[in-house]
Formats: sequence, C-alpha cells, structure tokens
Amino acid sequence: PGTVFRDSYADGTPGPQMVIVPPGSFQMGDIQGRGTGFELPVHTVRIARPFAMGRYEVTFQEYDRFARDTGRALPRDRGWGRGRRPVINVSWHDAQAYAQWLSQQTGEHYRLPSEAEWEYAARAGTRSVYWWGDQVGRNRAVCDGCGSRWDATKTAPVGSFKPNPFGLFDTAGNVWEWVADCDSINYQGAPADGSARVSGKCPERVYRGGAWNSGPHKLRSAKRTWDGPNLAYSYIGFRLARDL
Repeated sequence: PGTVFRDSYADGTPGPQMVIVPPGSFQMGDIQGRGTGFELPVHTVRIARPFAMGRYEVTFQEYDRFARDTGRALPRDRGWGRGRRPVINVSWHDAQAYAQWLSQQTGEHYRLPSEAEWEYAARAGTRSVYWWGDQVGRNRAVCDGCGSRWDATKTAPVGSFKPNPFGLFDTAGNVWEWVADCDSINYQGAPADGSARVSGKCPERVYRGGAWNSGPHKLRSAKRTWDGPNLAYSYIGFRLARDL
C-alpha cells in the first residue's frame, strides 16, 4: 500500500503514476450530517482486494498523447495551459475511451473507479469532512474559498497541494472526477463490495470531488453529483483505477 509505480506505454516510455490502495472497510456517505439525502443511507463498504488509483488526475499531457494517437480533437484548455494541469472539457465517454486506449498500450486493465472505490481512496482512512479535517482551512486545495492562488479562477497543476494519507493528490478540488457509476437518487440498494452500480439505461453518470469553481462544501469526501455522459465542462476531469 502506498507504493507508486508506472506501467510502460507500447513504445517503452513510462506511463501515468499509479498508487497501490490497500483493502479495507469504511462507512460510505454522509457520516457527519452535513450533506443531503443523495448521500444516505450511510452504509459499510468492504474493499476486499487492493487496487491502484492514479496518483494525480489525468493531465493534458497524458490525454493529449492519447488524442493525437487516436486522431481525436484536443480538448480546450481555456487558455490556462496544458502540460501538468488536469485535463478538462472531457466527457464520461472520452474518459472511457482513454482508459481503453491506456489498457491497450500497457496490457493492463485500466478503468474508471467505482464511486465506492473513489470515496474509499479519497477518505484514505479518515472519517472527517475532508481528509485533512472538518474545516476547509487555507491552501489545502483549489476551490471557490479554499485560500489558494488559483481559487475560483482556474485549475492548478496536479500535485500543487499535499497528498492524502494514501498518497493521492487533488481528491478534493481542482476538477470533479468522473466515476463508473450510473446516477442514483440515494444509496438504497448500493453494492457493499465496492463495485460500481450500473443498471438500466443509465442516462447520467456520477462525478466526485469538487472543482476549482466549487464552494468548500462541495469538496467534502461524501459529496456526489451527476450529469449526462456526453457532456464536457471546464470543471470536470477524471482519474483512473487499475486492477492488480
């Protein structure tokens, strides 16, 4: 757990940095009573096997390599710069396509994390509102009211703030992150094994974590929301998981 590794692209160059996340159990949902019915009922989820999560949100540098290799249009960066900033203006389907391409490049199974895996990794063993405590504080993340120099203006380069106890950066703020699950009005009937909830027509997909233009309350580890999988915005990106 906590080990950082990189698979290789097909040409032998190193791929994205991944972190091994340990197995364990946690209470998923609004355990502090600061959220909405969307985050209830609080329920126990058991992650039986270790998995890997992206150390950082997927960057423009990483996504642009995929886009050029597959002949896709490059997503707009709003003039903020590319490189190590998290990729924005990508839909859920774009994120899925990137995961499939990276899997083909490396020979490993990359995918969007489930909502439960995402919250487990973001909490990193904590029970507080944010992984660092119950108050947003200053300069812990970028949001609208986080006390950073990028607040409510633009994204920050990935890794600009301290990582959580699992060694993951920017799980709170910077950009919302697409996950695998379909939208659901609450956690009634949610899987207890950490798997994604995918059923029916699935008109919308969940994203987590808050963004550069979100108020601090939206950066809570329990916060969840969703939107159409074909939509792309300047405040949504993603990070990948990988099976071990």
